[in-house]
Amino acid sequence: MQLKQLLKSLGPYALYNGTDAEITSIENDNRKVGQGSLFICIKGFTVDGHDFAHKAYEAGAAAILAERELAEDFDIPVIIVKDTKRASSILADAFYGHPTQKLKLIGITGTNGKTTTSHLIETILQKANRRTGIIGTMYTKIDNEIQETKNTTPEAVTLQKIFHQMTEKQVDTAVMEVSSHALYEGRVFGCDYDVAVFTNLSQDHLDFHGTMDEYRRAKGLLFTRLGNVYSTKHPKYAVLNKDDAASEEYEKLTAAIVVTYGIDKDADIMAKDIHIDAGGTKFELITPAGSYAVSLQMVGKFSVYNALASIAAAFVSGIPMETAISALESVKGVSGRFETVDAGQDFSVIVDYSHTPDSLENALVTIKEFAKGDIHVVVGCGGDRDKTKRPLMAEIACRYADHAIFTSDNPRSEDPLEILKDMVSGVPGKGYNVIADRKEAIDHAVKTAKANDVILIAGKGHETYQQIGAQTFDFDDRLVAKEAILGVKK
Repeated sequence: MQLKQLLKSLGPYALYNGTDAEITSIENDNRKVGQGSLFICIKGFTVDGHDFAHKAYEAGAAAILAERELAEDFDIPVIIVKDTKRASSILADAFYGHPTQKLKLIGITGTNGKTTTSHLIETILQKANRRTGIIGTMYTKIDNEIQETKNTTPEAVTLQKIFHQMTEKQVDTAVMEVSSHALYEGRVFGCDYDVAVFTNLSQDHLDFHGTMDEYRRAKGLLFTRLGNVYSTKHPKYAVLNKDDAASEEYEKLTAAIVVTYGIDKDADIMAKDIHIDAGGTKFELITPAGSYAVSLQMVGKFSVYNALASIAAAFVSGIPMETAISALESVKGVSGRFETVDAGQDFSVIVDYSHTPDSLENALVTIKEFAKGDIHVVVGCGGDRDKTKRPLMAEIACRYADHAIFTSDNPRSEDPLEILKDMVSGVPGKGYNVIADRKEAIDHAVKTAKANDVILIAGKGHETYQQIGAQTFDFDDRLVAKEAILGVKK
């Protein structure tokens, strides 16, 4: 695409060395720049892209977009704008041909349940013979091709490129997790959402947002992205959890048609007569289309909420309830989400991504409903993240488990022992063990478990690594637990 054509979509800008150029790609990482790239200088929290403009130029950049005049006098076009992050969204959307206008886009936000709900929706869509794409915490998937992902929601240029790849693969419906960080930073500017789903809101990411009010507002931005126009050809829907107080605010933020789901409060789509045991969860589903018996292989009240959110998204997408229910009943679980580890032992081991106070409590409450023996929990808190949730998680662990073991999660740049001190501050006088080494903590839980006990290994879920200092090590809770079990059996 010609630079002049691309810049037509942009607002006010200053152009230096104003010869036109053929743009072959848009990049904000100088290491990905090639001949013909438009390099966008993004000022981040730790790195400023303006400092790498010369490297981009040497790599073959055809033009550079920046927020200020550059130190060097390049012989290629340099475009100066007020906000390169915002401009990157506009330019990427234009460069890739407005890809989200060519497919149905479902966005999911909330503290917990985004990953599970996105995979449940994907399963329903595939059952309905839709060609799907998914973007989230675990990976990006285009049809059946999986790509690694760094963030729950990629930055704007990468995001629009992924959507473009989806349209090239004839994907008709994309499902994506939308993080509060991405909404606050404008990474999803240009995304034409058809359905926005809210799961729940509880404490998380206060290291970034500062207060729960700011965190709640950031999540609410997704519902403003549904636009202000009513169309029978392209209707917009907000799917809200009626049992969560934040939904009342989000309903006011959106002009879209609102469909609610819930268990405790009257909603458009509801679950009644819920029965939970170790084998799964059964309930009566109440919808505008009628009532249905549902039998999930997944366990817990939180699984019911995830299922209801998925059913509501399917309902507004025109998928028959029978198709949605059949798809959900076939799902055994999602990787690292209340996932069992079975190596022939006479006790249960469950690995879960519960890394917030609310999700940890949900997991332990669910286990208490079916546990026949003692409950053990192995839990830590991530470094360089919200410190205020550490004592809360420790208190929850001691309140619901018979044996709490505090350990490391991903300490990152923090001293693991300092993180553990923060946790211990929330449980004065309570009984617990502190074992900083995560492998040793899991080994201890496995060695002390008796028949019919349940071990919850919380926090990392699907992750296959551990970040300690500047290094990343291979570490999978599921594999470590399995090795510990086999070691005990020997």
